[in-house]
Amino acid sequence: MRIATEKERAAVLTIKSEIMRSAGEFLRGQGFIEILPVLLSPITDPLCHETYDGQVDFYGTPYQLMKSMIFHKQMALRTLPKIFCFSPNVRMEPAERASFGRYLAEFVQLDLEVRDASRDDVMALAEGLLCAVFEAVLASCREELERLGRKLVVPARPFARHSYGDAAATFGEPFDDALSATLDGPSWVIDFPRRIREFYDREDPDRPDVLLDMDLMYPEGYGEALSGGERECELERIHSRLDRDGIPRAKFSRYLEEVKKGVPRSAGFGIGIERLTRFIAGLDDIEDARLFPKVPGVTDAI
Repeated sequence: MRIATEKERAAVLTIKSEIMRSAGEFLRGQGFIEILPVLLSPITDPLCHETYDGQVDFYGTPYQLMKSMIFHKQMALRTLPKIFCFSPNVRMEPAERASFGRYLAEFVQLDLEVRDASRDDVMALAEGLLCAVFEAVLASCREELERLGRKLVVPARPFARHSYGDAAATFGEPFDDALSATLDGPSWVIDFPRRIREFYDREDPDRPDVLLDMDLMYPEGYGEALSGGERECELERIHSRLDRDGIPRAKFSRYLEEVKKGVPRSAGFGIGIERLTRFIAGLDDIEDARLFPKVPGVTDAI
């Protein structure tokens, strides 16, 4: 649905508030410590898809607005074994993506990372987190869901799994929308090829060019929910990935300096709060999931 009244908007924002409250409560119950977000840094997620860099002059040094705290999460695990953060991200996507209804230039991501964890560990964690959030929204926001005409069901666990290769063979590339439209509940896509993901994603030691990554897909055509996986943490393996992908090491010299000091093996993911709100509330367009939305290509927002 599209939001038409202030009462509907209030219902959406109430649901979003409960999503964030219950997600934090669940993670604290699992032993996580919340850290504060990083907004400016000389390093941020390079991303394999097109975005425009939000660069600012920081006392004569070029810094970027944060696209994702992936590198900072790894470094944070030197101090704490389990961390999460409600991280504001700025990703200025191409203007044509506005028509998809799920992209914002400014959004909040629940980012988390776990020391010495595997992909299966964080997939199980994500399933528990989502189900806990659904249960909390159903318990606390029944009136708001009714106002929006949304019938919400707690997903059954474990969620289904699909390999990237099988999904691509069935639907072609990219397949997010087509796969999502066929799903009855949240489902995983695993084992991404190295060619489409970033250098920090861990390559399976037993299957060259296959990454220990995962995406979670919402049903009903809502598309991607979260993205994550295991991380490369050994300097030589990261050097090799950069070289194979044709990325100059100098571009990430600050990050490589930190890896040289040592970062733990880890796995984690990021889940967009506005996308989760959009799905739970049954919204047609993600811009209705927050106040003062910044939509790709639209420059009259406040």
